[in-house]
Amino acid sequence: MSASPKHLEFAPPPPKGTARSVGASLVVHSLLIVALTAGIQWKQDNSLSVEAELWSAVPMAAAPKLVEVEAPPPPPAPKPEPAPKPVVKAPEPPAPNRDADIALAKKRKIEEEKKIQEALKAEERRKEELKKEAEKKAKAKLEEDKRKLEAKKEEERKDKERKEKERAEKERKEKEAKKQAEQKDSKASAEEAKKLEAIRKENMKRIAGLAGASGSENATGTAMKSSGPSDSYGGRIRARVKPNITFDPSSVSGNPAAEVEVRCAPDGTIVSRKLVKSSGNSAWDNAVLKAIDKTEILPRDTDGRVHSPLLLVFKPND
Repeated sequence: MSASPKHLEFAPPPPKGTARSVGASLVVHSLLIVALTAGIQWKQDNSLSVEAELWSAVPMAAAPKLVEVEAPPPPPAPKPEPAPKPVVKAPEPPAPNRDADIALAKKRKIEEEKKIQEALKAEERRKEELKKEAEKKAKAKLEEDKRKLEAKKEEERKDKERKEKERAEKERKEKEAKKQAEQKDSKASAEEAKKLEAIRKENMKRIAGLAGASGSENATGTAMKSSGPSDSYGGRIRARVKPNITFDPSSVSGNPAAEVEVRCAPDGTIVSRKLVKSSGNSAWDNAVLKAIDKTEILPRDTDGRVHSPLLLVFKPND
């Protein structure tokens, strides 16, 4: 760090081009002094010769020489000659005034110096204006950068708030989903516990009633009695449905089978029917389904129950 006076520590840097301006000023002054010296020398070299003739204001005649003789009688007085006309000479040019020339040269020099000073001042003013303009632009740029920085900070703040809201919303949804899952799990656990409890009670009842079971010695079931349909139940149902079938068996080659699933109410009323496996002949399939619809009610089994669902198989040539 260069040593500098304390009063110039924060001073602005000297303007550029000062040395060039001073050098130009010295050259111009030197040329001016040379021109003035040459002009004064030229005026001093002029030599002027002046001749002057002296005349009397009134013409007078010269007196005769003194002669020691008898004085003759005085001659008659001559007639006065007319006075000659005075010769008027042109006025002599005034002698050159050296002091005036020096004063004029000094005045011109002062004017030139004044012009140079004004030019320097104008240059300084222009530099000052440029400096102020540069400072103004720098200040404007600084303000613009500051504004952009504030806008960026505001945008970051808004983005942060938005992310915080999204994170909070996500956490809330996760908590709700977790709570619902826990409730669902607890509900499923409760239902599972109820099922297990029902199975346990059923097993306890079954264990308590094994002594009165109706199965054979070789039976492997655990129920008190068989719950499936009897051997004759399928024939009874086909006997109930077949009279309602309207179909010509001779129109079908072979003996295709149509399988129908039938669901019934406890009193035997047919609730629904569905063709599980087609016979390959749509006319026979439709005839079977219509016959089941006409039947409406199926008979009970030997134990008085109506089994549901039932898988019924119908063939045209049976």
